[in-house]
Amino acid sequence: MTAAPAAGPGPQTLPAGPTLLLKRLDALLEGWGTDSGATPMIMPPLLPVADLSRLDVYENFPHQALVVSTLDLTRHQPGVPHERFTADDLEPALFGLPSAACFAVYLHHEGRALPEGTTVTVLGRCFRREEHYDGLRRLLGFHMREIVALGSADFTQEHLRRFEERVTALTAALGLAVRKEAATDPFYDRGGQRALLQRLSPVKHEFLVDDLAIASLNVHRNFFGERCRITLEGTGSPVHTSCVAFGLERWLSVLYTRYGSWEAATEAVEKAAAALGTGGDER
Repeated sequence: MTAAPAAGPGPQTLPAGPTLLLKRLDALLEGWGTDSGATPMIMPPLLPVADLSRLDVYENFPHQALVVSTLDLTRHQPGVPHERFTADDLEPALFGLPSAACFAVYLHHEGRALPEGTTVTVLGRCFRREEHYDGLRRLLGFHMREIVALGSADFTQEHLRRFEERVTALTAALGLAVRKEAATDPFYDRGGQRALLQRLSPVKHEFLVDDLAIASLNVHRNFFGERCRITLEGTGSPVHTSCVAFGLERWLSVLYTRYGSWEAATEAVEKAAAALGTGGDER
């Protein structure tokens, strides 16, 4: 039996066992999207700071923000090893590391008119500055599979209802004791009408196993449609959006705890996929 990756400062290497499980699980989740008509896409690993700022990322998630900068090492002595860099060594940071995979989807569709029922699925590398890190449960950088809906309010709500049923069925088939709870996700302005709507009708629900969120259902209403000028064909109105998101390393953590080995956990995912009739090709 291969042990689970140890707790560390944030970065983690996945050996063969968890790598194979992650790929198989992601194939299943991607298959959910493509079977429902979602277009698979690969999004850039970095996004312009200016674009993320327009989406209120740095206002709403300042505690998670990470940016990328080039270096000015003209003052450093050649041959001297570097253990860290200071602010004086950094040039202006123009790119940010995204904390969620769906941001790139909205930026990609900026200024476009979309047909009703547009759905996209992406596997993103996401990054979050946390107060502490805990093995695969809480990482500096991790994989997030998202299935994103863009269209009318009714379509985006139905998207979440459909995938809530799938998440519930999958966790039951895997023998995971999961509960659904309302959470907060400040995609909206902290004040004004949007904040009031969020308090009256939660915009995020999480599926938790032992207090660890492994998936979430997110309602954005027309926030990203307005900010990115994405409209619905035939109406010209800003699209509504919603997404279902899966933190893959967190799934690895709960599956390893449940089954005791990577081999047993992978076999369980295979059996669950077969029992549910949902797929994704082997990878």
